[in-house]
Amino acid sequence: MNSSIKKFIENISYTFLVNLLSVIISTILIIIVPKVVSVESYGYWQLYIFYTYIISFMSLGLSEGVYLRFGGCDYKSLNKPIFASQYWFLLMVNILVDFTFACIYSTYSTNSNKTLVVFLTCLAGVLIAPRSLLSLTLQTTNRIYEYSIAYILERAIYFVLVIVFLLLGIKNFVFLILSDIVGKICSVIYTIYTCKEIVFRRFPSIKKSLKEIKINISIGSKLLIANFASLFIVGSVRLLIDNNWSVETFGKVSLTLSISNMLMLFINAIGIVLFPSLRRMPEEKLPSFYNTMRTLIMVPLFGMLLLYFPAKMILSFWLPQYLDSFIYMTLLFPMCIFESKMLMLINTYLKTLRKEKALLLINLFTLFLSIVLSFINVYLLSSLNLTVLSITVVLAIRCIIAELYLSKLIDIKVKKDIIIELCCTAAFIALSWYLSLFKAGMTYLLVYLFYLVIKKGEIFALRNTFNLFFRKKLS
Repeated sequence: MNSSIKKFIENISYTFLVNLLSVIISTILIIIVPKVVSVESYGYWQLYIFYTYIISFMSLGLSEGVYLRFGGCDYKSLNKPIFASQYWFLLMVNILVDFTFACIYSTYSTNSNKTLVVFLTCLAGVLIAPRSLLSLTLQTTNRIYEYSIAYILERAIYFVLVIVFLLLGIKNFVFLILSDIVGKICSVIYTIYTCKEIVFRRFPSIKKSLKEIKINISIGSKLLIANFASLFIVGSVRLLIDNNWSVETFGKVSLTLSISNMLMLFINAIGIVLFPSLRRMPEEKLPSFYNTMRTLIMVPLFGMLLLYFPAKMILSFWLPQYLDSFIYMTLLFPMCIFESKMLMLINTYLKTLRKEKALLLINLFTLFLSIVLSFINVYLLSSLNLTVLSITVVLAIRCIIAELYLSKLIDIKVKKDIIIELCCTAAFIALSWYLSLFKAGMTYLLVYLFYLVIKKGEIFALRNTFNLFFRKKLS
């Protein structure tokens, strides 16, 4: 078998197993934690998780610049002294900025719980941003195995500590947060050991180091802002919910988002493996590969929406105190369709083609649209349902705009598929909102079967591709 294909399959296997374990951990925590802790404590825990997403952008674009510049390179060929200076630069900047912000916030805040959440978030930030340089270096140089070990080490330790605290009867959100921080510390230690040739080196001259830092920040800042805007498409809605409703409501909406996001873990993992592989792929093969991967991801995703119906029934029985929050699952579950396609395919292709500026503009436009819709829904209409629905709507709009732009770049036809997917998504939301759980499930199953009939040509072509691949493997 071709060595590059073999390496790609190995990397997919690593990330698949890691994310399978991560999904299991997330599922258990979603089932157990809301059942055991108070709604208020769960809300503060989710607030910390949300804040850590925000503070991860303190990489300043430096890590993203490395990711874009060195995608597909061999780890051994990297100029490691240059990387060392950038790692320690990030660490010093984050220590200074994070703890300065924590001190300022604590001076003016009147909510002691939120102050504690912010302080612990800043502590986590000192770990997250510098590690991102090492993690993205591992990803971009195809050292997916080491990256996977670091990721699962963090998740496993976090999971074990949360379970231990809950078994001991400790239900305060602070201990849930400390479990996450300990997991991150262990992951950072492993990542530093894995990249010790980068971390523990003599720096080059200050002038040369600053020059490289400037280049990477200049290149990576567009991708950083694009990612930040992408986060705040949903984040702005969550902030307005936190501001206009209670922390309990924030926790309930966050629970539903967590359930929806679980479906995207596998998809994001494939995107991690795809980027260095696409950077090595001849440009003329990109269109056919896109069509193959698009079918491979979209057909199972629409099938996965069927999981909504048993999931809602089980969770409503298990977590009666969150019963009203499962209404939002109807509105949020389809977001995984658009986010998964965006994460795995469109983002990866645009980064491969070095169109991060276009990605930035698309995300900024969608963020603006998200803020406008959120203000209307929150302050003019005071409708939590419409506020939550706007998340799925704006993510769908972003995905459509980005895919239409990409289709022109690589000369593929996607308009028909986009219309079919929008119809299936609208059918799912309408059926789940207006019909009983059983009737909605049966009717959506018919919709999905009809979708499979429409897509049968692409499905058979995909099957033939796999059959041909495995015949070559065995011969």
